[in-house]
Formats: sequence, structure tokens, C-alpha cells
Amino acid sequence: MKATDILMEEHQVILRVIAALDIWANRLNSGEPAQPTYFIEAAEFIKGFADGCHHRKEEGVLFPAMVTAGLPADSGPIAVMLAEHEEGRRFTRSMRQAAEKVANGEIDASNDIVTNALGYVKLLRQHIQKEDYILFPMAGKIIPAEKQAQVNSSSDQIDQEIGEGEHHKYLALAERLELDARQSYEG
Repeated sequence: MKATDILMEEHQVILRVIAALDIWANRLNSGEPAQPTYFIEAAEFIKGFADGCHHRKEEGVLFPAMVTAGLPADSGPIAVMLAEHEEGRRFTRSMRQAAEKVANGEIDASNDIVTNALGYVKLLRQHIQKEDYILFPMAGKIIPAEKQAQVNSSSDQIDQEIGEGEHHKYLALAERLELDARQSYEG
């Protein structure tokens, strides 16, 4: 399977967690109770899976291959994607810090949870659209066929380094977060 196909499949998992995060953040924003542990676990998923696995393949393999194929690194689509990854990291760190404050009794930090969670949701929904419908098709066109195999192999190597057990741990966490949000929404 092509690296970009795998990245797009990972986007679907990330989007499921984002939808759940959206439910919990809006619930908290409307004054309903929402457990801070949910936001801490969502941040753990984002750090471990979205950033630690998915962005690692983009930033370490796909984007450099696109730069080698002629796309500029410091402007244009690659620069935008990298800047958005950094913005997502800031949202995630701030959301987690606020959730930890709420867990320790600082209820006023709830607004910071909402602001950062919803900021991340909005950012990532747009980011994933740009990657799936613009950047990844562009990669297929500009990366020479002989380099595509290297991109696929390097991406697979990252997955092997991370390990199947770690990958399954994050998939299970995503499923649990999604189920918790759905049950909360329906309940």
C-alpha cells in the first residue's frame, strides 16, 4: 500500500477522535459536566498517534521527498503543513495543561480546555482536507516512481519502529474516546 494511502487511513482515525473531542468540548462549553481526564487522554492520543506516528511519517519521509522533488521547504504547501503541525502541538499542550488544572480543582481553566480543543478540531479538519485532496495527490505527481518505493519503505520502517502493539494501543484509545463521546452525546 502506498504511504499516502496509509496516511489517509490514519486521518480517518484522527477524524474520529476529533469528532469526539468536538462533542466533549461543546458539552463543556455549554456548562454540562465533562471529565478532564477525557481531554488528557485525547491529548495523549494526539501526541502518541497523530504526532508521534502520523506526523513523524509526514515530516520525516513524505515532506522531504516532496522537497527533493522540487517543492520549496520554506514556503508553499510544505511550510503551511509544518506550521499547522506546530500549531496543533500548541493547542494540544495547552488543552492538556488546562485539563490537568481542572483535574486539580482549578475549574476556571475549563474555558482554556474549550478554546484549545475547539481550535485543534477546526485546525485539523481543515488540515486533513488540504493533505488528502491537495498535498497527497501532488506528492503522487511530483515524486518520481523510483522514489515512491523509497517513501513507502521508509514509512513502513517507521511503523515497524513504533511497533504493532503501540499502534493497536492508540487505535483502542481512539475507539474508546469515540464511544465515550457518543454515549455521552446520546445519554
